[in-house]
Amino acid sequence: MNGERIRLLVVDDQAIVRDGLVTVLSLVPDFEVVGEASDGGQAVRLAAALHADVILMDLRMPGVDGVEATTQILAEHPATAVLVLTTHADDASILGALRAGARGYLTKDAGRAEVANAIRTVALGQTLLAPAVSEVLVGSLTGGRPVGTVSAPAASLPLSRRFPALTAREREVLELVGQGLSNSEISERLFVGMTTVKTHINAIFTKLEVRDRAQAITLVRS
Repeated sequence: MNGERIRLLVVDDQAIVRDGLVTVLSLVPDFEVVGEASDGGQAVRLAAALHADVILMDLRMPGVDGVEATTQILAEHPATAVLVLTTHADDASILGALRAGARGYLTKDAGRAEVANAIRTVALGQTLLAPAVSEVLVGSLTGGRPVGTVSAPAASLPLSRRFPALTAREREVLELVGQGLSNSEISERLFVGMTTVKTHINAIFTKLEVRDRAQAITLVRS
């Protein structure tokens, strides 16, 4: 980030929505809106030129959609955080965005404070999903059954068999990440320091070849 200000690129094909976001976010002291795009193709070009810290990404846009734009942007700029902000919260949209590498997912009924908090969260490299989005995601990955009754063959196997490259402690951390716990919550649960948790998570990401927390959650729950 540039000093203490988070550089933002706002992407939405609806001008009134895009203008509203730019106006509201420009009033936040620690945010700097450096650009806006009306479609995914323009977002890809501006991401390369503007080096935004966080991109607010709509999904359904003409031409290059938000999922494809996210994939292209993160392939070239993996340090950029993509926060999806869309009206769509179906399982295909959510899974597509997370698999593309989005760190956060909100729907457009989110309030200003919620959006601002999500921006700050993903800028720090963490993942944030709206509660309703988490419910849809879990329902999709468990076939609509309660989490404890997943019957998919892969999900029914213990983590030790699914991820043999991980140490026992790393599998503990991965399980808690899959439950949606934050680093601080994992630290408290396992009685270890935050630095230790971060070290384990970095090792997990490397061994499982995932880019971020969202992809790890999708992997462990699928």
